[in-house]
Amino acid sequence: MTATVLVYSDDANTREQVRLAAGRRPAPDVPPVEFLECATLPAVLTALDRGGVDVCVLDGEATPAGGMGVCRQIKDEIFNCPPVLLLIGRPQDSWLATWSRAESAVTLPVDPVEFSGALAALLRGRHAVEA
Repeated sequence: MTATVLVYSDDANTREQVRLAAGRRPAPDVPPVEFLECATLPAVLTALDRGGVDVCVLDGEATPAGGMGVCRQIKDEIFNCPPVLLLIGRPQDSWLATWSRAESAVTLPVDPVEFSGALAALLRGRHAVEA
């Protein structure tokens, strides 16, 4: 069993930071992860409509559609929307993450320890496995 993590950013370097920070398994008690990378809002919406996404990681600094707005939109439009981990530019933007209805937020650049911990916490709610 694997978990699918959708990663949305217009920046390939940000998507790479996310993949490297999470590794194949962000914690021993969650399943290995597979990444579904999206660089545009239409790709995100198409992927979520297909289903099978366990967690979304959205770049709040993405352009032209920022991750905070995308988060709010998918929370309104996608039935049983997966939990969202929002990448924010600075800690003071955490109130915007709350506004967007993200379940969790971490700052950019991606810190591997902080990021993998936040991702694992969201995955635990979706797929608990024995270590």
